[in-house]
Amino acid sequence: MAPEFAVAQAKTSCKRCHRRKKRCDRGLPQCRNCSGAQVSCSFLDDDRVMASYPVKYVRSLEAKVKSLEKDFDSLRPATGRELDSQAQLINLDPNDIEITFGNQETDTNSTDMLHEPSSIQLPLLQSSPSFVEELKILSFEATADRHLGSSSGLSFAKLTQTVLRRLNPDKADFSFTNFGTEDGMWPQFNLPSSTSNLLDSTLFSGFRDPFMCYPSMLDGFSPTAPIEPISPSEQQVSLEGSQVDQLIRFYFAHSHTLYPIIHREEFNKILEHVRRADPQCALAQSSLCQFRLWMVLAIGSTAQCSVTLSDESESMMYYNKALEHFEGALDYGYMAALEVILLQVSYSFFNQLGPNTWTLVGLGARMAIGLGMHASSTYEGLPVDVSEKRKRIFFSVYMMDRVVSIALGRPFAINEDDIDVTPFAVENDSGVGAQVDLPENSFKPSMMAVPRHILELRQIASNITASVYSHRKSASLNAEQREEVSNSLHQRLLHWRRNMPFPLPNTDAAVPHLTSSWYDFNYYLHVAMLYRPSPLFPTLTEPRLKVLAEAASMSIRQVSNMHRQKCLAYNWLNLLSIFTATLSLIYATTVQPDNLTSVLRDKRAVADLDLTIELFDKLSVKFPVAGKICRMIEQISSRYKEMMEVNEE
Repeated sequence: MAPEFAVAQAKTSCKRCHRRKKRCDRGLPQCRNCSGAQVSCSFLDDDRVMASYPVKYVRSLEAKVKSLEKDFDSLRPATGRELDSQAQLINLDPNDIEITFGNQETDTNSTDMLHEPSSIQLPLLQSSPSFVEELKILSFEATADRHLGSSSGLSFAKLTQTVLRRLNPDKADFSFTNFGTEDGMWPQFNLPSSTSNLLDSTLFSGFRDPFMCYPSMLDGFSPTAPIEPISPSEQQVSLEGSQVDQLIRFYFAHSHTLYPIIHREEFNKILEHVRRADPQCALAQSSLCQFRLWMVLAIGSTAQCSVTLSDESESMMYYNKALEHFEGALDYGYMAALEVILLQVSYSFFNQLGPNTWTLVGLGARMAIGLGMHASSTYEGLPVDVSEKRKRIFFSVYMMDRVVSIALGRPFAINEDDIDVTPFAVENDSGVGAQVDLPENSFKPSMMAVPRHILELRQIASNITASVYSHRKSASLNAEQREEVSNSLHQRLLHWRRNMPFPLPNTDAAVPHLTSSWYDFNYYLHVAMLYRPSPLFPTLTEPRLKVLAEAASMSIRQVSNMHRQKCLAYNWLNLLSIFTATLSLIYATTVQPDNLTSVLRDKRAVADLDLTIELFDKLSVKFPVAGKICRMIEQISSRYKEMMEVNEE
């Protein structure tokens, strides 16, 4: 909890708290621990500290600047105002205004489709939260930009807000209330009362810091500079010890089976040379290998912290060490530079300490296309092991691009039609390029079967986005063709789920995607994505509505199982997935054509919503915005229960 006097929060702990292994609130100008001990905090003397400011505070500054400008204009002669207005026409970019003010409407004649503002409109900061605002805050966690497309769920959140009118006797907008300053570490961040505006704030916008929910102002962060000065103890950190070995094992069990960027046997050989301080191995001391070693530890640590919700200081320390070798690693050629970028993307999925995910993925995709890695002709004449390694890297870029682009509803960086290279082989690292095919133990499948199967899911999701969420493609299809598209994609999802790797690799670590619940969760999550209102099916028939309700309900139950089994990664991607699944459940329940009370009594909607409340409460430990969403869902659940009780009386 930040001190009450703190206006901003630093990105990392102060030196004293870090040295004493104490949890630092990172409040500026000095943290609570140092203030209580009456000692000088390192934040007071370090002008390189980066901080994030509450949205309300920034907006209050914007309002103050506007007020001062207005007062200044009223004091100037007319000639001066004309000259200034001409200068503004030359120098002011409308896009900059839009980004600065978070896409707030400035046209006084514009009206909201779902909410007609009164003549005396309350300011944005005095209204209550909405689903659209919260979804935007979640989605922009991966990006510094503001555009959200159809697959992000923006339109669906607006539709859900409209449906929630059914919960009010007068059919007015369902408003979320009672959000006081005690709700979080930040000053009150009030949002519009309509859930149609919940996505319109910045739910997708602030995942710079894993412990923050509001947009960070650190868009100018340089990946080449350490996050904070390296302390002498950090400079002496060793690559020896059981903890280091454990993090390496977790990386290869977790991140490597999602994005197989690094060849494991090569990594182990380099690590062995580094530990022996072998002077004969110049490669082991190279910037590229040093960056790779420290990034594996940083990713392994932050990925593990996302499951255990433990302190991230260790991960930050390893990330700082890796950044010392960042520029040197880029000098080893284009393939090395691509690996460096992808390792940073992998890290950013769990910890937004560095550059934003959207920018990094786009950079990696452009580099891969520039190297021709999407074309089969590029691989002709290459040794088998080199070819397989490059395929793994390319399809890692592809999967990263699909995950982030679909979450934000933006065009893919790599066009599906441009890819003619076959996926990587389902072989462990020791088998890549082997001349003799040894009989494989069918009871111990390759670890590479997991990312290969996840690649297939990303390809299906890509097709859902292109076929279901494309206005241009949907407009030319008749009703029969639309059903055919939907049924074909549903069959592919069924085939994907039925043919999951079995048995799954057995590891000591709690790796989410090495459990069957993860595959169930993603199956139902993508079915819900397929069946919710979209350009292909703007309105739902009753059968499609029932499929959506069942898929949303089952996805929530499966992710709840993972939560209780302590194998759920509490990262921004899962937070967004759980939120959109919850929206699907609320929509499918509330829009039912039957009597709503009887629907609530027959379905498990209320019980499922209670599961999401438990999930958001847990996620609020890392993402305070989840606490706000939790209280919004509690209000809907309470309204459902009230309707059931009234009807029983």
